Amino acid sequence: MKQLKYDVVVIGGGPAGMAAALKAKEKGATVAIIERNDELGGILNQCIHSGFGLSYFKQELTGPEYAELFINQVAAAGIDVYLKTMVIDLTPEREVKAMNEDGMLVLAAGAIVLAMGCRERTRGAIKIPGSRPAGVLTAGLAQRYVNIENRKPGERIVILGSGDIGLIMARRLTLEGMQVLGVYELMPYANGLYRNIKNCLDDFDIPLHLSTTVTNIIGHPHLEAIEVARVDENLAVIEATREVIACDTLLLSIGLIPENELSQKSGISLNPRTNGPLVNEDLATDQPGIFACGNVLHVHDLVDNVTLEAEQAGDAAAAYALEQKAVATVSETRPAENKATITIGPGENVGYTVPAKMTVPSPKEIRILFRVRRPLEQAAVVIQAGTKILYQGKPRAFKPSVMEAVVIKPEEINGLNGTEQTITVSVREVK
Repeated sequence: MKQLKYDVVVIGGGPAGMAAALKAKEKGATVAIIERNDELGGILNQCIHSGFGLSYFKQELTGPEYAELFINQVAAAGIDVYLKTMVIDLTPEREVKAMNEDGMLVLAAGAIVLAMGCRERTRGAIKIPGSRPAGVLTAGLAQRYVNIENRKPGERIVILGSGDIGLIMARRLTLEGMQVLGVYELMPYANGLYRNIKNCLDDFDIPLHLSTTVTNIIGHPHLEAIEVARVDENLAVIEATREVIACDTLLLSIGLIPENELSQKSGISLNPRTNGPLVNEDLATDQPGIFACGNVLHVHDLVDNVTLEAEQAGDAAAAYALEQKAVATVSETRPAENKATITIGPGENVGYTVPAKMTVPSPKEIRILFRVRRPLEQAAVVIQAGTKILYQGKPRAFKPSVMEAVVIKPEEINGLNGTEQTITVSVREVK
């Protein structure tokens, strides 16, 4: 068993993990990345379409190109990388236990950054009735088959769910000569980015059926057909609209779930709305010295946003580890600062907020991320503590597919008193 020690250990070598590791290294910490796959890059390695990096790098890149820029930086920075290494335990004392082909590794960390990403929801999560044939798979798995393994998932394909991966695969499969019969979405609105609706469906005449879902799966041992039906405003099936569509493949693009089994194992509290850790303004969890970022925290729309968030986590993790190391070298105890914790929560039309709490007084701006629960044509962001309005935005349109951000200045929050212990983020319709 090999025992190692680092200031910061990053679990996950995707875009979040690499960005966090680079920022921590830049701040002077010793850093290690643990990645279970054969290479760094995570999901970006199979995302060969363009559209990455427009915000962060100011240029349009494919997923592998975006990843390569960070992989090269990680190598140049001298960050230790453990590939094909699976983390099997994480303790509140920041001890990371992992396994690889060389045996057991135990890494003692001054701080840990969780960057394990997310996984796709499967058929079991939405309980579609019918047989269990071959030919039913997630959109991300189909993406790997086509882009990395050069495999063809089928000929006549139906996609359930209008998430971005499903929309992108509708275009990709069409370009590879397969017939995409349509994309079916339970909600009365699309869940993917507008640009993907236009570029991946409209440009290829692929129909998008809203308020429609798959109600039965038919065939054995291979998929032969599916049944679809429209739903009403309460998402109940309208019986008269049931229709059978012959197909050999059903792709599921029905949402993503943060990979937080390790987080729970270490005693970290999760946000029931996001299934990611509850964090404060520094992306710190309720376990001292453990931070979270990227899709393990909440599902993002753009990798550029993942990178920015991960840099914040890496910065905070390095600061924590180096401060603890400095405190350990002096004999006197530093006096505790007089600070309070304020909860940040979703209000009207808002699904969740990140962070979910903050410490006051704060010397810096607080960036609050959130998503709306439904499309709104004319609405304004209102952030308040009790009856006190801290921020009010201008009326505009909002979509659930777009992650929103609002910055609160220190002077707007540091004056809160003891009776105002909750900040609420709402998006209110303007009549």
